[in-house]
Amino acid sequence: MARLQILELPEGSGDDRPPFLLVVDQVPRDEPAFEALRRDLNDGDLVQRIGARAVLVFEDTIDIPANDTTAHLAEAEGWTMPDELRAQIQEEIAKAQAELSDVLNRQTQR
Repeated sequence: MARLQILELPEGSGDDRPPFLLVVDQVPRDEPAFEALRRDLNDGDLVQRIGARAVLVFEDTIDIPANDTTAHLAEAEGWTMPDELRAQIQEEIAKAQAELSDVLNRQTQR
């Protein structure tokens, strides 16, 4: 069964709300729902209806580090992440989001 994930992007100066990508993974090509999703994506209607910058669809599993909740589970069990490690992770996520944003901006300017 397909999974839906949100990848928040850095806000731009003209953004009314935080920009995001919709990531749909674990989508088998042979399901009828995939055909409906493909039609909506090809028409460009889905992206506008949900307000996303783009929709990315994958057959494989895509893990988005920003959506990882295992750190929260560990904290609930008494383990806390060191502040230095948390800061480093947040910095790497921000770098990855900035790189992705640059790539998407270059593609939309073509």
